[in-house]
Amino acid sequence: MARITGSWLSGPPTDSGDSAILGYQGEQLGLPKTGAGSLSGMGRRIAALFVDWMIALGIATFITRSGSASSLTLLIWFVIGVVAVALFGFTPGQYFLRLRTVRIDAPVPVGFVRALARQILLIFVAPALFTDADGRGMHDRATGTALVHSR
Repeated sequence: MARITGSWLSGPPTDSGDSAILGYQGEQLGLPKTGAGSLSGMGRRIAALFVDWMIALGIATFITRSGSASSLTLLIWFVIGVVAVALFGFTPGQYFLRLRTVRIDAPVPVGFVRALARQILLIFVAPALFTDADGRGMHDRATGTALVHSR
């Protein structure tokens, strides 16, 4: 007689009947697999963040004329991120790496409120490190955005 409840040792069923198996990152969001509009990988996102941080560090160093400007660097990075994404849809680092922040729910600009919420979550760094099945960070998932290839 077979057990009806199963066991945690038995693992998942071989055929769950779920036809929505993920083919590639972004498929469930309606994004293309490759090219413009496809989701960006973690490496490019980190590189864009690094470029933005170096720009903010350069501006902060220029303002303070010293090497210790960590709080000012964070503030400048925050402002650049909010203003640039709200106005243009990308930060300078994202622009150089051919990335763009887009809304998933509608083909409209990200807007100030979503850009602000996204940047506030990015301050904590951890949300960007945890990704969902589509490869979007928690900050993007919470704000309904995604970082995609622009060209």
